[in-house]
Amino acid sequence: EDWMYTGYNALSMALAMPENGCVVACEIDDNYVNIAKPFFKEPSIKCYDLIAAGEAGTYDFVFIDADKSNYDGYYEKSLELIRKGGIIAIDNVLWSGKVVNPAPDDVTSQTLDALNKKLHKDQRIELSMLTVGDGLTIAIKR
Repeated sequence: EDWMYTGYNALSMALAMPENGCVVACEIDDNYVNIAKPFFKEPSIKCYDLIAAGEAGTYDFVFIDADKSNYDGYYEKSLELIRKGGIIAIDNVLWSGKVVNPAPDDVTSQTLDALNKKLHKDQRIELSMLTVGDGLTIAIKR
């Protein structure tokens, strides 16, 4: 699952999938959906709650790269969606180093710092943080 934005990550992942694979991209802003639409050969836009639709525990991989203030919520929903052994990748977890001693008025950095600390203690996952780019967390569901 990928929050779509312009569709770049979703398309990159789709190109790496086997023919029987499926990429689900989520976006709530119609402007971004319209930007991405021309790049998809067969756009299939559906609006529904994946968990309510009975898809909990059926996904292999979730990539989170959306509004940082909601990362914790996306993480919790992702844990519901992925199967045991599934992977959640979370982008921008280092936030240009601002997550270390975040400024009192920097809510985004504080939010990411809190999530990083939560993940470090979360017994539901195996955890690794890669220092590539702006930081990438890899969480494997136990």
